[in-house]
Parts: sequence; C-alpha cells; structure tokens
Amino acid sequence: MPVLVMKFGGTSVANLDRIRRAAKRVGVEVAKGYDVIVIVSAMSGKTNELVGWVGETSPMYDAREYDAVVSSGENVTAGLMALTLQEMDVPARSWQGWQVPLKTNSAHGAARIEEIPTDNITAKFGEGMRVAVVAGFQGISPEGRITTLGRGGSDTTAVAFAAAFDAERCDIYTDVDGVYTTDPRVAPKARKLDRIAFEEMLELASLGAKVLQTRSVELAMRYNVKLRVLSSFEEQSDTAGTLVCAEEDIMESNVVNGIAFSREEAKMTLVSVADTPGIAAAIFGPLSEAGVNVDMIIQNISEEGLTDMTFSCPIDQVKRAEKALNDAQAAGSLAFESLEADTEVCKVSAVGIGMRSQSGVAAKMFKTLSDEGINIKVIATSEIKISVLIDRKYMELAVQALHDAFELEKA
Repeated sequence: MPVLVMKFGGTSVANLDRIRRAAKRVGVEVAKGYDVIVIVSAMSGKTNELVGWVGETSPMYDAREYDAVVSSGENVTAGLMALTLQEMDVPARSWQGWQVPLKTNSAHGAARIEEIPTDNITAKFGEGMRVAVVAGFQGISPEGRITTLGRGGSDTTAVAFAAAFDAERCDIYTDVDGVYTTDPRVAPKARKLDRIAFEEMLELASLGAKVLQTRSVELAMRYNVKLRVLSSFEEQSDTAGTLVCAEEDIMESNVVNGIAFSREEAKMTLVSVADTPGIAAAIFGPLSEAGVNVDMIIQNISEEGLTDMTFSCPIDQVKRAEKALNDAQAAGSLAFESLEADTEVCKVSAVGIGMRSQSGVAAKMFKTLSDEGINIKVIATSEIKISVLIDRKYMELAVQALHDAFELEKA
C-alpha cells in the first residue's frame, strides 16, 4: 500500500480531545488505503516544562541525561495516539526512536539524522499494522544513547521518514491552515498560498517565518518530498493547506511570493579595522567559534588603510559576539577602534523565485520604504530574496507597505 506521513505538532495533540481529533484524521487516510506513519510532538508546553525541570535539577547538566528527559514528552503522545487509534479499531503501534531505529550522530541536543532503516516498520505493515505512531524529535546515537534533534525536530523527523519510505506526501498539521504571503497578524490582507516552491519556503523559514522548521525544508528539497501544511482544527479537503513542492510543479509564480520579518535582530559594527588580506577571517573566525550566527555583512570603502565592518546577528547573541571580538583584540589577533551594537533593528525580506527572471524588484522595494520614510541600514540579496535591516519601530509599517506594493493579496 502507498505510504503517507502525517505529523502533528504540540498544539494539535495538546490534550486527549485533540489527540482524538488527530486520530480521526489518521483514520480517514487509512480508509483511503494508505499505510500511515504518524509523527507526533510532545503535548503543547510539555517540552518547555521538561527543559525547566532539567535546568532546575542540574544547571550544568549532562547532555545525555537532558535528552533522556526531554524526549519523554513525545513518548507519552505516541503511546496515547496509538491507544486512541486502537479504540477506533485501527491497527496501530507506537514506536520510539530507538525502536525504528532512527540513527543519529552523537551531538546530544542537536543531533543530525544519519539513517532510517525501513525494515522493522515495513515488516509490521506486512503483518497487518496500518499505523506506526513514531515519537518525533528523537533518535539513537552510535553509543546506544537517546538523542534529540533540537527545537522543531519533529518536522525534520517527519520529512526524513517520508524520504526513507518514499511516501506519497508528508502532511504537517499545525495551528495555521497553510503558508501565508506574510503573517496575517501583521498584515491583515495576507493571503494563503496554494503552492510554494521549496526554495521560497526555505528562505521564508530561515528569515523568520515560523510555519516550518528550516532543516525540514532543506531535507524535503534534497529528497523532493512533497510537503503539505494544514490546520488540525479545520475540516480538510484534498486541496486544503499549502503544498510545498519543486519549482517545476508550479505553473506560474508571482515575482514576489512572500514578505518575511524577524524582530530579534542586532546590527554590529567594528570601527577602524585594518583593510588587509585576512581581516575578514580574523573577525568572523572567532565569531564562528563562539557560535554566533552572522547574517548580513557589509565592508565600507577603505580610507587610509582602515575600514568599518558591519554585520547582523540574533539579538540574543550580541554579548557572545562582543566577548569573542574583545577577546580576539586582547589576544592581539584583531585590532579595532570600537565595537558598536544597535539592538533596535529588525530584518524585513521579500522572497520570490520570480526574481530570477524579472528586474526592478529591488527598485520597487527601496522606493516603497523611502515613500514611508523608512531608512535602510543594511541590504543583503540572493537570487530569490532581498533583505534589509531597518529600525524595529517601523517593522509593521514596512511589512504592510511591501505587501501592498507587490500586490500579494492577489492570487
């Protein structure tokens, strides 16, 4: 029988009533003739509670025991979902990561998937099991210890299973009914997209859209897994939600398909660094070693052999960046006059695969912001996106103005 993967997030399994609702959706797909692999998250709020308990018990915790504790939330959900399906006379079994086994590396708390053997689950399907309910977010290391994949890891688990089992589709059930042109809470005119290309979804996810976890989109694009984002709280049709698919599966796309934003950004500038070969490595090497996620980078024109280097990073990494650069200066590997941090900025981005073949997007974006009196601090571009850093107080105005300028409310 064809295989379908269905993933239910924390809000979709937050209590027993919601688990029953999710189980009914699974039952509908079984009735259509699918063997179903269900990936479940922990009940809403449970992972945060478990993380809190670990921190309260042992501030300098053993990462292996952290994984043993926080992975337990998904185990509970998987067992309850399997029991619920059995009560509906649907042959179902729960599976923890080690039982599959979902093999990962040994990076506890942020493990990466290395292999998902299909033999065990396929054999059970052959014996009459119709639903395998798999605990998301977890696997097993080469040492035989439980590992977790990091925040949002259940999305990654679902896509990985869809790739391993050559599933017809991977349905991601969440608390929104699809992917929108931007956040409807910021721009009320935002429109739900019927389809979006992998590349666009990857950019939107990495630029602040919270619908799908970035790693899951990367996996889907690599293995050409069709993703469908749906709401677990609304009645579904075969065309519900948003399909994330290859570009060639989309008949025609707008030049710009979405406006993404990220509030929690900071702009940092190193003033008067030597404009010599190797200076970029001397700056960004220590930042990399300190785990600072650098995004936009600008180097000013050199004057008298000195230049300024500006970059953006998440606001919660500013202290880490300052320490890394100040330590580099103290060690004599880097010299600068001062280090300035602006923590009142945000990033706003226009994304669309249509940019590859149509000019004028940047000009329209910059004029729109100018007409609203919004000053651009930093610009970064790729083949299908344009991002700007602006003052955070103008974020909502910028998103609404750009959404209107590119007429994203129109299909």
